[in-house]
Amino acid sequence: QVQLVESGGGLVQAGGSLRLSCLTSGRFSSINSMGWYRQAPGKQRELVASMSSRGPTNYADSVKDRFSISRDNAKNTLDLQMNSLKPEDTAVYYCNLFDMVISTTYWGQGTQVTVSS
Repeated sequence: QVQLVESGGGLVQAGGSLRLSCLTSGRFSSINSMGWYRQAPGKQRELVASMSSRGPTNYADSVKDRFSISRDNAKNTLDLQMNSLKPEDTAVYYCNLFDMVISTTYWGQGTQVTVSS
């Protein structure tokens, strides 16, 4: 059974930084994409950043130049470094893994990020 566990959320002032981490366990294909999504109250879940196991990354326009995604395939971890945080970044952040071989998506339980003005 594949499990994703996020950590690193919290409360930070605008302009501050946070680093989110996602630890994965279980068996899944090495051909995959991992990413961070977020969902603010009353809004749909949206992609923040993703990174394929083969390297290509993708960022939402709203976080480009502020957030950086990285992964360690040997440790099965995914990180999101968030700098210059804004109140509009406030949301629950979810770790996501898409197994490209069996076309299955896995989600973590989410971690709250709150940015105060």
